[in-house]
Amino acid sequence: MSKHDSSLSKEQYNLLNAFKKQINKPAPAPEPVAPIEKTTAQEQQEDLDFFRKQMQGVQKMDAGNIAKAVKVTKKKPDAQTLAKRASATGPMQTDDTLLSDTQAMLNPVASQANLSYRIATLQHRVFEDLKAGNLRWFEAVDLHGCTVEDARTAVLQIIQMAKDDNQNVIKIVHGKGPEAILKTHVNSWLRQHRDVLAFVSAPENQGGTGAVLVLLKRAEKNPKFKQ
Repeated sequence: MSKHDSSLSKEQYNLLNAFKKQINKPAPAPEPVAPIEKTTAQEQQEDLDFFRKQMQGVQKMDAGNIAKAVKVTKKKPDAQTLAKRASATGPMQTDDTLLSDTQAMLNPVASQANLSYRIATLQHRVFEDLKAGNLRWFEAVDLHGCTVEDARTAVLQIIQMAKDDNQNVIKIVHGKGPEAILKTHVNSWLRQHRDVLAFVSAPENQGGTGAVLVLLKRAEKNPKFKQ
């Protein structure tokens, strides 16, 4: 339709053309919408809801079915055990140390006597620590109820056990009976043993005059110690 054969006025014709242009013009693309960011609290809640959904039907384990770990403590040997072991398997290798009973017969000690011995080269401070019970002992053996021979075997074996483990302090419980027979023999045997540096009656809280604490040479100082 041309402008000349139209019954429209010029003003109406211009308005119609403007309307046609608006119709033919492509619509602008919508502006992209920014994604909604989740807050930390929302994320935590969603994680919690997911966890609860996954754990549905799961039951808590009964703690009573869990085995408790038990610490195994090393049992201290007694003289009877050492003597039985020696009679069953033969005496432990003890460097062929010979312990005579002559000194015991010639020098008996009283049941309440304090025993004390040290070699001349031992430091005074070390000896005082032994007397005070400040040196931790490795093993203890109780000679109560033993014969003299069983006690001798037990003393030799407890010393050897300490040497094998490179320990240098042991405790020997000899008792203090009326005649102090075992106490007298222990006093004599320890003075003869080449690996004994010192021994003293124990402090009251560790046995008193019924026991002795014995200081031994370290294994590396023993010429027969095998690495």
